[in-house]
Amino acid sequence: MHCPRCGQQQVSEETKFCSRCGFPLGLVSEVLSHGGFLPQLANLQKNKKLFTRQNGLKVGLVWFLIVTFLLVPLAAVTDAPGEIVAFLSIVGFVGGLLMMLLSWLFLQKEINSDFRQFPAQNENIAAQFTSENPHRTNALPPQQSQPVSSYVPPAAGNWKAPDTGDLVPRSVTENTTKLLSKDE
Repeated sequence: MHCPRCGQQQVSEETKFCSRCGFPLGLVSEVLSHGGFLPQLANLQKNKKLFTRQNGLKVGLVWFLIVTFLLVPLAAVTDAPGEIVAFLSIVGFVGGLLMMLLSWLFLQKEINSDFRQFPAQNENIAAQFTSENPHRTNALPPQQSQPVSSYVPPAAGNWKAPDTGDLVPRSVTENTTKLLSKDE
């Protein structure tokens, strides 16, 4: 098996990560064993909802644009009664805006399943952001810092400066240019 990112040939089929670039190869072998398809992705497609906030906003916008800018002028040009033209203009304008407003207020956002993790992690991440999660809190985690009283400064003489490689930086012009001298 070869790494899909860098092309490095792997030692065995059981390798979890690429030896050259570190790409996770766990799912690559699973994709190859199922003929290029992951069965977990079928479950993600089944759980997609039709009535989401994004779909509601799109339908409301299309309704508004088609009825207001297409059907109302078409009805006016074809000599339809004035009541029908007025009704279409009100339904198109108010109905489209009302549909967008109600979908924005009441419909849930679609959970984006295009995470860059494995499918089991996707379910865990999605579960954390839904309102049904009983363990979700808006509080900060407990304090984990060390109190000041437990800090002991180093004893005199035991402290050593970190080895930062105290080298003198080279000059940019050293051994590269000649100094100009006045010819008299």
